[in-house]
Amino acid sequence: MTPMFVGKALTALAFAVGSAAVQAHDHSHSHSHGDDENVTAWRLVVADQQDAVVHVIDAKEKSLLDTFELEGPAALHRTRSGEAVFAVQGAANTVSVINTGIAFHDHGDHADIEVADPALLSTVLEGERPAHFIERQGYIAQWFDGEDEARLFTESSLLADAPEVRTVPVEAAHHGVAVPFHQHAVVTVVNPEDASQRPVGAKVLDSDGHLVGDEVACPGLHGSAGSGSLYALACHTGLLLIATEDGTPQITHLPYPSSLPEGSASTLLGGTGLQYFLGNYGPDRVLLVDPTEGEEGFQLVQLPTRRVHFAVDPIRARYAYVFTEDGQLHQLDVLNGELTQSLRLTEPYSMDGHWNDPRPRIAVAGEHVVVTDPATETLHFVSAETFEKVDEMALEGKPFNIVAVGGTGVSHGH
Repeated sequence: MTPMFVGKALTALAFAVGSAAVQAHDHSHSHSHGDDENVTAWRLVVADQQDAVVHVIDAKEKSLLDTFELEGPAALHRTRSGEAVFAVQGAANTVSVINTGIAFHDHGDHADIEVADPALLSTVLEGERPAHFIERQGYIAQWFDGEDEARLFTESSLLADAPEVRTVPVEAAHHGVAVPFHQHAVVTVVNPEDASQRPVGAKVLDSDGHLVGDEVACPGLHGSAGSGSLYALACHTGLLLIATEDGTPQITHLPYPSSLPEGSASTLLGGTGLQYFLGNYGPDRVLLVDPTEGEEGFQLVQLPTRRVHFAVDPIRARYAYVFTEDGQLHQLDVLNGELTQSLRLTEPYSMDGHWNDPRPRIAVAGEHVVVTDPATETLHFVSAETFEKVDEMALEGKPFNIVAVGGTGVSHGH
């Protein structure tokens, strides 16, 4: 089979997201201050699967920096800048915000870094059944499954403990999503027959909540991600691709090709540095999508057993990682659509049982791929270069959801 992403996608995107922008920066220039130095800092934010706590860890020193008590177990979402992590506690009707203590300031030819203590902010978002979190074009959209509106705000206003929130109307409460843009938002279309079922499409609203253009059908909609200039929503029939033209979002439907077996994606991740999407497609496969190639851009990758979790590498753009229920971590070459390396890390974790049972999760922190192991109260550190386990850290409880923030920047001594 011809390797996918040959052609358009091999010209890596001229964009950088979050920590990848800092990691990729050339620090060969000189500074006017003699005591300037390059500083690398990485932190892990880890949520417990059962207890209402979140731990912040120094990933370089393998040391616990702080533990914050929440209202309930949390799903974690980092912002593009990495300055904040949102802890979405669906069962507790609360969203908490953690200041990670790492901030970068872009000066064009270099980025400065500031490192401080992490902190749990006093500002919380309260609402009925908070769920999907999306950041786009400088705005964050927090969806609440039990409400008929989504809330949009900026990261900076939350970090200042003075949130400036605007709302986007939704037809009826449902498990959907809002994608924020500067003067618009894309929101899901509620299932008219049963609002408890998945949405049936998406539409564009202006800043006053008025419909722009037509609704675009995409039944069974669930799963979304951004990559480069595109944002994608997954559904039973394919992907909805959202691009902006003259500042207005435009939605097009990219159908699954007939060559794919029956199935669909319901979880999506977006590539960084290369424009692609990675999704689930059945229990023991993942789906790679090059959106520039139309229906020819879909490729399935078979896994040795059922999938537990997967993550893209924001620094080494060619790779993503998949953890399978036999306890193995796999390196996925997204250009060739092949599993290139595998490493057994844990005892098996069956995918039978509840979807939210404690199972491993993956995050990439600089030169390490970090995997939580809730059964043994352990974090495993794998070298992204050699794909060998190089360290581990004990963490009491059931370490579960995990995100990483950090990178390298210039520290100006004064």
